[in-house]
Amino acid sequence: MEKLQMHRPGPNKSFRIAGIVLAVLLIFALIGGYIAYSKREALLQKAIYKAKIKAKDQYNLDVKIGSAHFTGFSKVSLKDVTVVPDGRDSLLRIKKLDVDVKLTPLVVGDIIFSDVTLEDGFLQLTNKKGVKNFDFLFKKKKADNSKKSKLDLADISYNLIEQVLYKIPENLNLKNFNLSYAEDTAAVNFNIVKAIIDDGDLSSTIDVNRGEATWHMSGKMHASDKDIDVKLYAGGGQKLELPIIQKRFKVKLNADTVTTRLTKVDKENDETRIYTYCGATNLLINHKGLSVKDIIIPNGAIEANVFVGENYVTLDSSSVIHFKKIKANPYLKYTLNPVKIYEMKIHTGWVNAQDIFDSFPVGMFESLDGMKVAGKLKYSLNFYMNSKDVDNLKFDSRLDKDDFRIIRYGKVNLSKLNSTFVYVPYELGKPMPPHTIGPENPDFTPLDQIPPDMRNAIMTAEDPSFYRHSGFVEESIRKSIVTDFKEKRFVRGGSTISMQLVKNAFLSRNKTLSRKIEEILIVWLIENNRIMTKNRMLEVYFNIIEWGRGIYGIAEASRFYFGKHPSQLTLGESIYLASIVPSPKAGLYAFEPDGTLRRRLHGYFNLIGGLMAGKGLIDRDSAAYGFYTVRLREGLRRQIAPVDTALADSLLNQEGGDAVPVNQEGQLNFFQRLFGKGDSTAKKEEKIDSAEIKKQREKEAKEEQKRREKERRKELRERGLF
Repeated sequence: MEKLQMHRPGPNKSFRIAGIVLAVLLIFALIGGYIAYSKREALLQKAIYKAKIKAKDQYNLDVKIGSAHFTGFSKVSLKDVTVVPDGRDSLLRIKKLDVDVKLTPLVVGDIIFSDVTLEDGFLQLTNKKGVKNFDFLFKKKKADNSKKSKLDLADISYNLIEQVLYKIPENLNLKNFNLSYAEDTAAVNFNIVKAIIDDGDLSSTIDVNRGEATWHMSGKMHASDKDIDVKLYAGGGQKLELPIIQKRFKVKLNADTVTTRLTKVDKENDETRIYTYCGATNLLINHKGLSVKDIIIPNGAIEANVFVGENYVTLDSSSVIHFKKIKANPYLKYTLNPVKIYEMKIHTGWVNAQDIFDSFPVGMFESLDGMKVAGKLKYSLNFYMNSKDVDNLKFDSRLDKDDFRIIRYGKVNLSKLNSTFVYVPYELGKPMPPHTIGPENPDFTPLDQIPPDMRNAIMTAEDPSFYRHSGFVEESIRKSIVTDFKEKRFVRGGSTISMQLVKNAFLSRNKTLSRKIEEILIVWLIENNRIMTKNRMLEVYFNIIEWGRGIYGIAEASRFYFGKHPSQLTLGESIYLASIVPSPKAGLYAFEPDGTLRRRLHGYFNLIGGLMAGKGLIDRDSAAYGFYTVRLREGLRRQIAPVDTALADSLLNQEGGDAVPVNQEGQLNFFQRLFGKGDSTAKKEEKIDSAEIKKQREKEAKEEQKRREKERRKELRERGLF
């Protein structure tokens, strides 16, 4: 032990050894620095040459630099820089660019900027006739093409961030830099009058569209550290707004401020993960498909965690939507290949019900303004669709309640339909003569005076499970989405009688997304809080729905078409009246001039009558369930001129009202069907009835087309043209 201690170096000797090592390292650093400094011009030119070759080889970019040389220890001055994509419009022009280059990376051929001063620059992005001068940003490098034949979205997104975002220095002095975007029908121009980044602190002044507005951007910009937190706002009390958006997308969009943050970007397991935040104050949206009024969101934000894989883009479920007093976790995933797959999930967890109602945007759901509620609500949505297997689409939308109750109604009293009320129908936004719905009106028809055949015909055609569901039939909505996706257009609706009643009694006829959501909310409130009985809902429905131009209620319809009281309606007349509910203004086109029904309705009578008989509501009938006995009131027959069936069908479609029943054609938007709740019995029944009615209509359409073609050929032969 003593020998070992004798040979151990003392403290002074250890310090001397460390000093020698540090001195040697310092000498090597000085030698390396001297070599780098003395060879810096050559190294710079070599690095520029390599950058030009790389740009040409990998991105087809022609890069030219008028002059480039050191003007200080590490400062480089470049003049007359241009970047032109091969066969495209010029992309970039810079008159003067001074940069401080980090010398150590320069030794290995990399150019990394520390400070940048730029004067008189122009960046032009063009998209003319489908040809973009910036599409190189989204293409794979040529060197990678031999390795993979398919585009890798994860690589593209990560490379795009590295090539653009991470090149922003932490010290920047920019003057008069013009950024423009132009396409075939629209353009926008930003002139950055000045932009300063001082050790990551950003401030800027931006002239929009040559004096149209002045914007400012401020905040933190540590791009190389993937740490960005900036706020954009307009000067002079103006709004952040771009006319190009309204021109191209027909939507008015503006805000007081927009805040965005980038907190993290990494690549893990072949997946690029981007963690961001985006928020806006007083966001205004106006689009005719959304609402007839401006929609204003005082405060809204999303913590968006976007994960990009080789063939998919995902908004991860860790993302959070903040909307006034509520928040929700969304999940969106779009898979591109080998087949397109759409996935969407939304979960809120239990939320104070009043917080939800207080968070409705201004300009939406006006009938619920001021409503006071108690308890809690929880919403969840699960949607999955494989484009190659649409029939197995998954759809589940649910609003659950916990001790939920209504304390006070809002702008509209939802219980008003339980007693006498005045109904004012609207046509093209204009009020029609008011109708009193109650015993005070001689045309009011109580439910017990409406024949069972009439009630059952309407429910069979419109809503077979009316007495069993809670306002929505989820399977019907699912089938509507499937059908619309297959047809690439909106051909099938998903409204129940409850939804049609609410729309007619409480809402306008405007075909907007906000009105549809408001309709869904009111139906849920009425059905789940038992504000009305099912019998009362059906009674009011029969007394307010439209049955023809200016004809409202079953009493007016019975008198107008057949000159009788509703209690006297036959089975055939009941099925006919059920057939015109989707397109009431075209009701007369179903008749021939002699008052008999057009042949096109024969199959419909057999179908509806057969479904009613199958449920034991009527007896089986081989005579088309009253089709041949229906006669239009004689006083109306002279108003009907001979009309070709094709024209009648066309007029029927054009005159169709806004009411879109479960089993009829309609024009509802895809997002207007993402809500529903029904029982298993209703689902099975609705699925069978909907499929049979659709099949019958398709058969009738084909037969009608053949008949028209045959008559057309006959006419041409008679005229000697065939």
